[in-house]
Amino acid sequence: MNEHLMRAALAAAERGWYVFPLRPGTKRPALHGEAACTRTGVCVEGHRKWEQRSTTDLDRIRATWSTGPFNVGIATGPSGLLVVDLDTPEHKGSSDAPDGSATFGALCERAGHAVPDTYRVRTASGGTHLYFTTPPAVRMSNTQGTVADSVDTRAWGGYVVAAGSITPTGAYEPLCASETACLPSWLQSILQPAPKALVAPSVAVVGQSRRYADVALAAETRNVAAAQVGEREAALFRAARALGRFVAWGDLPRHVVEQALQGGGEAAGLSASECRSTLRSALDWSIAHNQRRRDAA
Repeated sequence: MNEHLMRAALAAAERGWYVFPLRPGTKRPALHGEAACTRTGVCVEGHRKWEQRSTTDLDRIRATWSTGPFNVGIATGPSGLLVVDLDTPEHKGSSDAPDGSATFGALCERAGHAVPDTYRVRTASGGTHLYFTTPPAVRMSNTQGTVADSVDTRAWGGYVVAAGSITPTGAYEPLCASETACLPSWLQSILQPAPKALVAPSVAVVGQSRRYADVALAAETRNVAAAQVGEREAALFRAARALGRFVAWGDLPRHVVEQALQGGGEAAGLSASECRSTLRSALDWSIAHNQRRRDAA
C-alpha cells in the first residue's frame, strides 16, 4: 500500500502538482496543526500549514511516503490548478439535492459550450473532480455554490484528494483525458469576484440604496453590451446574478432588470431566446439566494 500511494504522490508531483500527506484512509491532512507546532524544523520561523508545506520534491515525497500509507493531497493553489467539484445528491445527504454533473452540464449548455474535456477524477463518494490550469498571475479562491448548485471549486486555500488515494467508502480513480485543460474564460468570469464598486453598501438609507442599484444596473448593462464573442453568455449570466440581489432587496423591479439586460445581450449579438433563458435561470438563483441570506440576517 505504501508503494501504491507513493507512486500516486510521485505521479502528481511529476505533473508539477504540489502534494502533501493525508492521514491513512482519510481526507484529513497528516501534518501537525498550529496548536501542536513546536516551532522547530520547517516551522522554525513560524507554523507552516499544509499549503505551505506541500511539495514537488521527489526525494521528500519518497521519504514521507516510505513511513506510512498516506493518502495524497494536492494543494490546488500552489499547483496552479482550479478543480471543479461536482457533488452527487448522496454526498449532500439528500436524494432531492441537485446533481453537480447535471447542473454543471446545464450551465455549460447555457454558456454555449460543451463540458470541457480535461483530466478528471472519480471521487470515493461517486462525484467528479474536473482539473483546470489557471492563467499565470491569476489567483483564484475556493467557492461553494457560486458556479451552480452542488458545484464547488478548489484553488488557493483548498486541496483535493489525488487519484490513487483510498478511503473506506472507495478509491479516487482517474476517469479520462490525461491532459489538464486551461480554465475556460467564460467559467473564469463567473468565478472571479464582482467588482468592488458593485458591492452594496453595508449601511445605506433606502434612497441611497436605490441610487446605487440604478448605477449598478447601468454599469452591468454596458458590460454585457460590450462583451466579445465567446464571453457574451457568461457576461450576461454574471450580470444577472449580480443584479438579482437588488431585486431580492426591493431596490429594482425584476422586469426592469430583465428589460435592460435583454437589450444589452441582444446588442452584444445574442438571440432573444438565449438572453431570456440565461436571465431566467441566473435571476431565479440570485433572488432566492439573496432572499435566504436576508431572512437569515
